[in-house]
Amino acid sequence: MKERGGKGGGQPSVNERYSQWKTLVPILYDWLANHNLLWPSLSCRWGPLLEQATYKNRQRLYLSEQTDGSVPNTLVIANCEIVKPRVAAAEHIAQFNEEARSPFVKKFKTIIHPGEVNRIRELPQNSKIVATHTDSPDVLIWDVEAQPNRHAILGATESRPDLILTGHQENAEFALAMCQSEPFVLSGGKDKSVVLWSIQDHISTLATDSGATKSPGSNNGGKSPKTEDKVTESPKIKARGIFQGHQDTVEDVQFCPSSAQEFCSVGDDSCLILWDARTGSSPVVKVEKAHNADLHCVDWNPIDENFILTGSADNTVRLFDRRNLTSNGIGSPVHIFTNHNAAVLCVQWSPDKSSIFGSSAEDGVLNIWDHNKVGERSGPASKFAPGLLFRHSGHRDKVVDFHWNSHDPWTIVSVSDDGESTGGGGTLQIWRMIDLIHRPQEEVINELEQFKSHILTCSTP
Repeated sequence: MKERGGKGGGQPSVNERYSQWKTLVPILYDWLANHNLLWPSLSCRWGPLLEQATYKNRQRLYLSEQTDGSVPNTLVIANCEIVKPRVAAAEHIAQFNEEARSPFVKKFKTIIHPGEVNRIRELPQNSKIVATHTDSPDVLIWDVEAQPNRHAILGATESRPDLILTGHQENAEFALAMCQSEPFVLSGGKDKSVVLWSIQDHISTLATDSGATKSPGSNNGGKSPKTEDKVTESPKIKARGIFQGHQDTVEDVQFCPSSAQEFCSVGDDSCLILWDARTGSSPVVKVEKAHNADLHCVDWNPIDENFILTGSADNTVRLFDRRNLTSNGIGSPVHIFTNHNAAVLCVQWSPDKSSIFGSSAEDGVLNIWDHNKVGERSGPASKFAPGLLFRHSGHRDKVVDFHWNSHDPWTIVSVSDDGESTGGGGTLQIWRMIDLIHRPQEEVINELEQFKSHILTCSTP
């Protein structure tokens, strides 16, 4: 399952859906920034908050450029201006050109990456440290602030990672996670293994050691390193544990939010596996048939740790309660969420609300769900999928990644690989739905009543 792409069969016209979506932007969105990418990005992640002002914040954003080989693949560090809630005027957010770059997104630094960047993950304890996956067995660790800015031209020497994590026997391309509680890294690969590292002893010395960890180009203005520098290699650390239990490629991994020793993984064998490093390298719980096809993604609820989400090539998202999982037989999900028309590529819980999560798929849609609303049936809303809160249809091809913003919890960044629909490149969008959609019903009704009274007062002669 390398491509993470393909057509969402049976889909109505993408252009028709997109045109309809664009007319609704002033109504459905509090803010939206559309940024055209020359090259598609397979991953996007929020970095540290840089500045807070009255009407907007400035924050780092990590993404990548997956090129055709005419220029190097890159890891990009951008600065984003994020307009605060209830600031942007509706007529302004609706005015954007799909082929233009957004004034809210500015490239800050470029790192020439050894191979394409398939996945980016930031270290929660220090979000200036990121890990990347490429088409190799290794995980690469970068101190993005200390790395020099490079010019991505054909023939340029690759930037040197600050640390290399070894342990996979075959390529590890997508499955990558960072621990919330400790500086631990988790990875999965084609060798059917889940691999765990601790970088505890290295974080304090990243980019400060004048010896082996010296970054390329640090003394030559960010240009390619001199020949004598090439002999210096990045330091490597070996795995703390290697965990066997999958029968096919491991596609995604995730830590338990409160534990560096507990984690889960999903793979092309349709299995969801829970692990505990304290009990050995064998599965604690193995759900043999979590879905009816390959599993692409998994996320562990950061607020209610009993709940785990999975997404699959069977077009569904499933919610599991780990208290109900059995170590053999077919897993019984709490609910199966069905609204996507193609393989689900990414699932992620909201960092702010325990029942809210998002899912993106090859059908070009990013859905926002509230599992507490499953079972609610009232009025016209009953015709929609149970639990579906919002459909973001601003992308015209597969939405390969998205990330909730923990500093502004209803603001989401999402990226699509537009190669098949628009002839190349990608689209990055930063967006926030209007709060009338997700706020408690009573609050919304009270506000609308006040608005109604205001209108009536103004219209009275």
